[in-house]
Amino acid sequence: MRSLRSAAAALLLLAAVPTALTGCVREGGRIDMGPTGGTPVEGGTATMALPPAATPNWIFPISPPGYGGSYNYGIQSLLFTPVYDAVQDKEKGELTTHGPGTLGLEPRYGDGNTTVTVPLRKGVTWSDGTPVTARDLEFWFRLVKANKAVWSAYSVGTMPDNVKRFETLDDHTVRLHLTRAYNPDWFTANQLTLMRALPQHAWDARTDGGEIDDWDRTPEGAKAVFARLTKHAKSLGSYGSDPLWQTVNGPWKLAGWRDSGQVTIVPNEKYTGPRSERPHLDKVVFKPFTTADSEYNVLRSGGVDYGYIPPSVMAQKEKFEAKGYRVDPWEGWAATYIVYNFNSTHGGPLMGQLYIRQAMQHLVDQKAMSEVVWQGSATPTLGPVPVTPKSQYLSEAMEKNHYPYDVDKARRLLAAHGWRVEDGTARCVRPGTGEDQCGKGIGKNTPLELTLLSQSGSTETTNMMQELKSSLSKAGIELTVRQQPLNSVLGNSVPCTAKDPGCDWDMSFFGTAGSWYYPLNPSGEQLFSTGASANFGNYSDKKADRVIRAVQYSPDMKAVHEYGEYLAEQLPVMWMPNPAYQVSVIRNDLRGVSQNPTVTFAPQHWYYVKKDDEKHGERQVERHVEGHVEKKGAEQ
Repeated sequence: MRSLRSAAAALLLLAAVPTALTGCVREGGRIDMGPTGGTPVEGGTATMALPPAATPNWIFPISPPGYGGSYNYGIQSLLFTPVYDAVQDKEKGELTTHGPGTLGLEPRYGDGNTTVTVPLRKGVTWSDGTPVTARDLEFWFRLVKANKAVWSAYSVGTMPDNVKRFETLDDHTVRLHLTRAYNPDWFTANQLTLMRALPQHAWDARTDGGEIDDWDRTPEGAKAVFARLTKHAKSLGSYGSDPLWQTVNGPWKLAGWRDSGQVTIVPNEKYTGPRSERPHLDKVVFKPFTTADSEYNVLRSGGVDYGYIPPSVMAQKEKFEAKGYRVDPWEGWAATYIVYNFNSTHGGPLMGQLYIRQAMQHLVDQKAMSEVVWQGSATPTLGPVPVTPKSQYLSEAMEKNHYPYDVDKARRLLAAHGWRVEDGTARCVRPGTGEDQCGKGIGKNTPLELTLLSQSGSTETTNMMQELKSSLSKAGIELTVRQQPLNSVLGNSVPCTAKDPGCDWDMSFFGTAGSWYYPLNPSGEQLFSTGASANFGNYSDKKADRVIRAVQYSPDMKAVHEYGEYLAEQLPVMWMPNPAYQVSVIRNDLRGVSQNPTVTFAPQHWYYVKKDDEKHGERQVERHVEGHVEKKGAEQ
């Protein structure tokens, strides 16, 4: 799951995105300037390790529920340049939504914030030479509008529902006529960043081998086109040979995508974007690992150029530094949590009781988990708005832990509502809906037993779940943990009803590296609003819906504060310690790496250096043009 933003002043994103994001980057210290010295050289291969059990499995830039992993998004964005995204201004060391790495130039709001004009960068073409135009944006919009119910980024009332008319002003400019006035900070950060330019001239066919036409301009045609593209996207093993995925406009193109999840990209020699975005390396390999231990072993043997170490071995970082690596925790703008399934066949009625969620939150010892499991590299999650790095979105009240670790308080909460611990398990002895009774749908002698789906492949996650299981048992709550690979947990944790097969899970955890990385505004319409596609646990609360909508509409920062404070208390999920995305270990001679808090990556900026006194049989002469390392030539 992905995205982020942070700030120093309550200004509209339209006017102050760079200022607003400075806090995230500078205070968090995530801009990695790396070592100095050495002569930049062109070429070479860099291998980057992917998170444990995180297997890239979706290439089509419109992802269905269960395929929204940050690793999928990150790779897609290298092939299909985002219109807007969190990008780093390398000169200022700040994040913004537009820059050399995006197709979109600065958006312009008008008519009382009821319209937004999106200008596109000119001169950009697809890899087959066809210009990237406003028609490609329209193609994306028609596809998501007709297929929004199966789009992972959709929540009722947001994109595309909030656009009443899509207008093309010219080949490189579109205007969105909105259904009402929106907060420009929120709309740019959380809606415009969803947009993609897709190759309409190559993809707009209803059947394989069928005629390319404007089929997307009717709902029926858009559904047929989408179904065809989705069918191809499900064929993971054919990504490398399927011509559909070879029509790209990003700085990279696909060279291989194995069933195992190993992805290889090479420079797109037909790239026509800004010179500063042209790759320096010959190849980048994204390598998957089933466990953090297996990655650690490969890293120690030198098989990974950009990897990570488990927090538990932070004390051994000097060993890597001695081998020519640098160690740098990669902090993210994220919330980490365990999902409650409010529609669970078994535990739905239990999850629906706020006092039970409160008791359980009092049993989460975030401080101990951070110190013991994460070696101090995790920060507490106290609500939907990240506590660190500091931002204008965080109010003073949100910095307070409303549910500190307190076993006695958890026991008292359960006892006050009709639960008694017998043989180590709490059972309902006062069924009913009164204030001192167990609550709706909970029968007499119902045990407080729950099942948790948890991501496998991480020692830290395994230890954290065992700590949670032990802590919950102190109040008579019996937790069964079922570990699965990350993609399985995501695939099995989709919204469901109690009658659906597979809706018997009560809780779900997929957040070893952070459960949700926010877009630039940390609102929760995708996570906590009724019916949202990423609302995996079917949480529904009328006031929550209202305060979330207020964030979308009002430029007043108080709206964000009300939302954050309300959800922190209501516990739509179980808040868990938020670890660094990873403790990165990077070769000293691999430069240009920036670890921005949105956990996106830009390997087009990476390059190797050689020592100034190093002797080579072949001499390469480099020069710098607009920050781009360019090979002048090579001679003996």
